[in-house]
Amino acid sequence: MFPITPTLSISEADITIDFVASSGPGGQNVNKVATQAQLRFNTAALPEDVRLRLAKLAAGRLTNDGILLIQARRYRTQEQNRQDALARLFALLRKAAEPPVPRKRTRPTFVSREERIKRKRRVGEVKRLRRRVEEDE
Repeated sequence: MFPITPTLSISEADITIDFVASSGPGGQNVNKVATQAQLRFNTAALPEDVRLRLAKLAAGRLTNDGILLIQARRYRTQEQNRQDALARLFALLRKAAEPPVPRKRTRPTFVSREERIKRKRRVGEVKRLRRRVEEDE
């Protein structure tokens, strides 16, 4: 079990990591060793509210089956890329576990309302001046 927050932890069984050939750093080694880590995480194990927030945060990395895909190829070794992928997953889950702060309704200030009215009047005046001028004979 990996603890994410005091109330949320994920099982190792929900995470699979595969290694594939990477286009990142490594020199000649890049052609011989598969160092890019592809982490797949099944989001079905998460609570519903966390899963919905995660879907918004990582929409491009989420498959239709609810599998989150993270690719790590920053480093030259499999182990460093594996740690990087896990760290990125944990950071994403921590962010998704935070409930959103409720919005406090505010009223526009008197000055901002006055400026809005002045702006509307200026735009209206510009439009009035753009109208066709009628010739009086």
